[in-house]
Amino acid sequence: MTTLTLVKENKTKIIDEFKAHARDTGSAEVQIAILTERINILGDHFKSHKKDFHSRRGLLSLVGKRRRLLNYLKKKDLKKYEEVLEKLSLRK
Repeated sequence: MTTLTLVKENKTKIIDEFKAHARDTGSAEVQIAILTERINILGDHFKSHKKDFHSRRGLLSLVGKRRRLLNYLKKKDLKKYEEVLEKLSLRK
């Protein structure tokens, strides 16, 4: 059985990669990276569970939240925005 949540080790690895300072766990960059990982996990889930519409609604919510955070980061710091897109392989 696959889990639809992030494992703590994966989450800490993502935070370590995207954090701005030692205690950073909530910056826009970190939140975007965590949301992207959750979106990818749900994408894999839908390959085998095509009719799971309740989880699909949650996926759309996550995508919207990531979109808003990306818009915020783009307005705040364009250079970091482009770095995050490059690291996460978004918008090719």
